[in-house]
Amino acid sequence: MPKKKKEIVKKYQEPIIEPQKENFWEAWQTFNPGVILLENKVHFLYRAIGYDGVSRLGYASSEDGFELDERLEEPVFEHKNLDNQFKFYSYFSGGSLGGVEDPRLTLIEDTIYMLYVGFDFWLPQLHLTSIKKDDFLNKNWNFKNPINISPPGIVTKSGVLFPEKINDKYLILYRIFPDIWGEFLDDLEFEDKKYLQGSVWFKIRKSYWDSKKIGAGAPPIKTKYGWLLVYYGVDEKDPGKYQIGVMILEIENPKKVIVRTEKPIITPTEWFELNGHKGGVCYPTGCVVKDGKILIYYGAADSYVAVAFTDFDYFLEEIIRDKKVYFEKKFVKKKTKK
Repeated sequence: MPKKKKEIVKKYQEPIIEPQKENFWEAWQTFNPGVILLENKVHFLYRAIGYDGVSRLGYASSEDGFELDERLEEPVFEHKNLDNQFKFYSYFSGGSLGGVEDPRLTLIEDTIYMLYVGFDFWLPQLHLTSIKKDDFLNKNWNFKNPINISPPGIVTKSGVLFPEKINDKYLILYRIFPDIWGEFLDDLEFEDKKYLQGSVWFKIRKSYWDSKKIGAGAPPIKTKYGWLLVYYGVDEKDPGKYQIGVMILEIENPKKVIVRTEKPIITPTEWFELNGHKGGVCYPTGCVVKDGKILIYYGAADSYVAVAFTDFDYFLEEIIRDKKVYFEKKFVKKKTKK
């Protein structure tokens, strides 16, 4: 009998964050968390939607990365730019009528930067804010005034900031449908450069699981092989399903893909991924390496926070070991005969 192939990642068999009916602001959905590892504890800023249909961020933390040790009763961050005008597009953004969506957290020196989608009842666009690490740990939610860094009039989502400078520049990846864009920046103030003006870095792949659209998931993690980027993809043949894959990018030139998984590493199969506001969705927004394990946090069915995990070294070796399997196909033009 052939030996069964070992799974690359294992799923924790129940959600780690679920809606709380007794709290009006998180009664319907809790999903898509920004995640950061501080003092060997996992901290979450998770997206929550309640009875008023507004999307806010709640806080929770976990010593082991699986079971919550703390969860606050009140939201810790709200998007303040709501214009209180109902528009048709409102129902197309994760079920909310507006607010803050899908945060990603990156620590650089003593500051935690948060990229999130601000949804003002009309156009989802990428915003940037920050908070000092000490304030975050002490639960003094003194976030800097957010700025909209999106190109005018363009839906911009899935922003991640690299955790260190590359060639003395900051690097942000973001999504403008259907691809992942990137841009190097001298600073994160956006005073002279009023919005992102990057270019397409990573494209969808026809006839693959990520043929319709892709987006960066968690902020990249530096490894011995390169930058590890967890990302999501949607297949044009199955547009309701969100799956999770991985890229490894060159350290000094992250635009260069060393490895890109031919198949997804996480696909919706569990009850909490198939049943909810939007069944069939696994949407990654956080990833940490803790106690030798990689933990990938994702929104499940736009309703729950879930986690998949495995040994970190094993995970890297599985991704890197057979490059011919994982590399993108390259098409070479045939030479014409003279």
